[in-house]
Amino acid sequence: MTDHRARFDAEIDFVNGGGLRAEGFRLDLPSADLDEAAIAELLVRHLGLALVGRVALTNLEIVEEAHRGSRGVAEAGAVGGAASRAAGGRRGELVDLSHAIRAGLVTYPGIPAPTITPHLTREASREHYAPGTEFAIDLITLAGNTGTYLDSPYHRYAEGGDLASLPLETLVGLPAEVFHLTDAAGRGIPAEVFFDRDLAGTAALLHTGWSRHFGAPEYAHGSPFLTEAGARHLVEAGVALVGIDALNIDDTESGGTRPAHSILLAAGVHVVEHLTALDRLPARGARFTAVPPRVEHFGTFPVRAFAELPVQ
Repeated sequence: MTDHRARFDAEIDFVNGGGLRAEGFRLDLPSADLDEAAIAELLVRHLGLALVGRVALTNLEIVEEAHRGSRGVAEAGAVGGAASRAAGGRRGELVDLSHAIRAGLVTYPGIPAPTITPHLTREASREHYAPGTEFAIDLITLAGNTGTYLDSPYHRYAEGGDLASLPLETLVGLPAEVFHLTDAAGRGIPAEVFFDRDLAGTAALLHTGWSRHFGAPEYAHGSPFLTEAGARHLVEAGVALVGIDALNIDDTESGGTRPAHSILLAAGVHVVEHLTALDRLPARGARFTAVPPRVEHFGTFPVRAFAELPVQ
């Protein structure tokens, strides 16, 4: 079988500033029919680059030439990430990635804050139980979009799967691929950021640092978001879940369009918003869990999201 390589000039910019330039670069190709976008992704994988914002190729030629062993070309795409449970049953550190819910908490402007009231107080319960035995039973009223929550397809699509339909294997112990983007120059997270990772079956977690504003007025304005191209790339990469530590996976300041929600949920990819403490996770190796209650005909609900770190 004939080998093929690409020859090109390249400009690579990073979301946190700086860039690379290459002239006459040569790269092994798995086949001769790749387009420019696919070759750009292979280039990022070959160089092992992170936080890429833009890749532009010029003077592109595909030639018959023996391979030289470029990295990323022959990868099978297996899910990365080390197992979080070492031999002997030891557990890695658990990191809570959820905001606490309390009465009056404002998660998203315009959505009612939760209320918590007693149904049966400890004092009133004493007349129902033996001496020294008492209980508290409380009522909580909250919107599904409260605190750290998960969106199921039903949240966006009437015929989509509801919370009760979600398979546990898509919610528990997912290999976490964490993208640390706190120094990104722009609000929109582009597809190119994800080129250096194998993401099939993973939880792609977007660490923007915006959770530092949670509960304050600043949280509602200027929040980072996933671009439409970024959402399409993640679906094509086969992610199971996408999470972000910001106001919304979409740009809420661009009108009523919600391309990231629409693309991800149409593909059955779960969305978790309002995460926190993502700075405590490594780029690879942790396991992510976020499980909502099994509620029928309901699309969104708070979760206790957490990660298990690799055993040291």
